[in-house]
This record gives sequence, C-alpha cells and structure tokens, in this order.
Amino acid sequence: MTPTTKLVKQLLQDHTAELTPSERQLASVLLQDYPMGGLQSITKLASSAGVSTPTVIRMARKLGFDGFPDLQDALREEVAAQIKQPLSKRDAWMVDDSAEHPLMRFAQVVWTNMRHTLERVDTEMFDTVAKLLADKSRPLYVVGGRITRSNADYLFNHMQIIRPNVTMLGNSANVWPQYLLDMDKNSVLVIFDIRRYEAHLEKLAQIASERGVTVVLFTDQWGSPIGRCADYTFNGLVEAPSSWDSTMAILLIVEALIAEVQDARWEESKERIEELESMFSSTRLFRNQGN
Repeated sequence: MTPTTKLVKQLLQDHTAELTPSERQLASVLLQDYPMGGLQSITKLASSAGVSTPTVIRMARKLGFDGFPDLQDALREEVAAQIKQPLSKRDAWMVDDSAEHPLMRFAQVVWTNMRHTLERVDTEMFDTVAKLLADKSRPLYVVGGRITRSNADYLFNHMQIIRPNVTMLGNSANVWPQYLLDMDKNSVLVIFDIRRYEAHLEKLAQIASERGVTVVLFTDQWGSPIGRCADYTFNGLVEAPSSWDSTMAILLIVEALIAEVQDARWEESKERIEELESMFSSTRLFRNQGN
C-alpha cells in the first residue's frame, strides 16, 4: 500500500495529467460517488465506468498502490477515520449560509442520496426480499441500532398489520438470546445498522446466520461488517449536512418493500386491516374523522 498520507481523491487529482482517457473516465466515476464507488467489486466498478478491469488495476498502480485491493484498503481507512470523528461530519458540510435556505440545502442532499441509492438497488434482490417478507410461514424478526431503531420500528409496525408472526427484538441486547432460541433456518432476521456500527448487532447476526436464519441487512454506503454474514444487503447513502446521518434513502427502500408485501398479500392483509379497524372502533382508541 502507498505510504502517502493523502486521500485517494487527492491522489486522483494530483495524477490527472498522467491518466489515459479511460483512466480519467474511471476517476470521474470514483469521484462522483466517493468513496462508495471504490468499495464495490472491481468488475462492478469497471462496468460502471465502461472500462476494463485491467484499466482499474493500472490506474491504482499509477496512484502508488500495489493494486486495486490496496486502493480499497486506503478508502476503508478514510471511512474509519471519519467514523471515529463524528463531529467532523458537520464541518465537512459547512457552506455559505447565504447560498440558499437550510431546508432546501438539506433536502437537495437527501434527494441526491435517494437517487444514487435507487441507481444501485438490485431489483431482483428487492423482489426476493419482498417475497421473503410476505411469506407468513417464515417467522420475521426485526431489530435496529441506537439510531436506526426508529427504522426498525417503522418496518415492524407495518409488517405486523400486513402479516402474522412478526417480532420486534427488545431494546436490551441481554435478552436477544431468548429470541435466538426460536430462530431457525425458516426464520428471517432484518437488521438495520449504519455507522457507527454496533458490535452487539454484528454478534446477533453471526449467531443467527450460524443457526441458518436468513439475514437481511439495511446499512449505509460503506457497509456494516454484518454484510459479511448477511444473505441480502441494501446500501443507502446517508451523508447529510449535519452531525447526524440521514436514513431517508434507507426508509425509501423500506416503504417500497412494505407496499410490495401488502400488494402480494392484499386479500389477507385487507382482512387483517378490517379486523384491526373493528377493534379500534369497539375499544374507541381512535375517533373517526369528523367525530
């Protein structure tokens, strides 16, 4: 690996004059989706840039790396450094306040996140996961982290209405082994984990995977370590002009899955919704609009 302390994007800019047209095209793709673009497989990166895999290797070497794996290691180190300094995330987004209203500035970033996330979603995987979630014979378990628990709650609340046999894991990791007792190869575990990745979630996923459980992961563009044992992984872009990450792109995929599952189970879910509404009416937990 190169001994330089420069960021990969700085190296790309420094060596622009030395790059061939194909390598410049590759560099442009990397910079457009930095650093996520460089963390995908070499074949996917080459395909995205419209170049050959040898071109990717040659460019990595021109930047001073032994090869593409070393370039990826450098990108991962950059990400790790960012994770260790969460307050620096806000500083990186500081711009001229007079440029536009903060609401619109933030919204523009979120819209961009969603667009790039959708461009990278594997639609076949989406369809497969939707079928898994719609299958009531497969017990469904849902869990999230400190920040992503709200995303997990959202999925759980809707799945519980649409289909039976859905469980939200408790807040305390100390009781998770009790849920694992009932998980087997027929079970599905949906986990939400974005930076800063949570070790107890990774351990939960590892044990569940060893028991044959199908693990579905929702994570950020860099990818939680849980991805190593997950069967299906959805990556959403999360960076925003804030000290906190935005999970709107992840929520977009979640809501689309909810809609697809409900459509697939419409007749059954319709009956469940009608029965639920009847319960609300009889217990008067909610008032009808206009009353």
